[in-house]
Amino acid sequence: MGASTPYAWEPHGPAWLAVVVGAGLVVAGHRRLQRSAPSPIPWTRRQKIHLAAALVALVVALTWPVADLATHWSLMALVTQRLILVMAVAPMLLLGMPYDVIQWLTRPAPVDAVLIRLQRPPVAIATVTVVVVGSMAPALVRAQSSSPVARGLVDLAIVAAGLVLWIPVLGRLPGIPRPKPVIRFGYLVAQAVVPAFLSFIYIFSTRPLYPEFARSRAAVGLRPLNDQQIAGFISKLTMLFVLLIVGAVVLARAPRSDDELDPHDTLVWADVERQFERADRRGARTVGAPPEGPEPVTSAGPGAEPPTDHPDPGDVASGAGDRSDPGRPDLPDGEPPEV
Repeated sequence: MGASTPYAWEPHGPAWLAVVVGAGLVVAGHRRLQRSAPSPIPWTRRQKIHLAAALVALVVALTWPVADLATHWSLMALVTQRLILVMAVAPMLLLGMPYDVIQWLTRPAPVDAVLIRLQRPPVAIATVTVVVVGSMAPALVRAQSSSPVARGLVDLAIVAAGLVLWIPVLGRLPGIPRPKPVIRFGYLVAQAVVPAFLSFIYIFSTRPLYPEFARSRAAVGLRPLNDQQIAGFISKLTMLFVLLIVGAVVLARAPRSDDELDPHDTLVWADVERQFERADRRGARTVGAPPEGPEPVTSAGPGAEPPTDHPDPGDVASGAGDRSDPGRPDLPDGEPPEV
């Protein structure tokens, strides 16, 4: 049960601990990777500012008073908390994480395989819709209101859904290119409309849907039904406003012709290295497989050793050739600049 008054002070020690430990792990991980890398990737001042902004937004969403109001008192506060996690925390985390840490976190084969699928716009829209709308199911709202563990898991799922939403727009994942600007704009329009359909239920419902917020008048001065209706407007208008503005910026920064290269999508060595790793994994799965089709016949006759040719340069570029080919120009370490 919550506090007897809506604005009673709560320290929220576990939330503070999670934020501090998470930030410490990111910094320690980056320093360790810097020491072990032959060509360290810098963590820029701009990225550090983005990460600091993400941590500040995380503290605002998960501590007093927003977290207390969102847990026991007001659906409007709960919707605001979820919007902070999805619209502020997730993109700032993606822009602020050191690139070498992102490389390390996404290198495991299962993680890489999942991200390849999630970065596709239709899959990302479906995932965000299921997680965001599902987290507002009455049973889950009741659980997060009564259990700190359930509340923490739901918050973690919301941040993950936010990352899925922003990955096709912001990129920053090795070996996963962003869609073209027009596709990104259409994707953002869809994300602004599809997951927010729950807002219409809040706006047009004739009765409150969540008994947990029956005391909303004491917290925000609104009856539960009015609190619910305003929560619907906040959710809908915020999603539309933020995502459509970002979509307009994406179009404004798009190259004017096919010959013009978008500097944010420059190929870097991390992209090529990730493609090599995927090719290695595919090759490892096919080791020992019997050859398909008849034995090739050469000019020397059946059973003769086929001639040895140099690898095709196209194969090397695609990650299927010899990595040690001295004719392949080395690509510099680094990362694409942020949006």
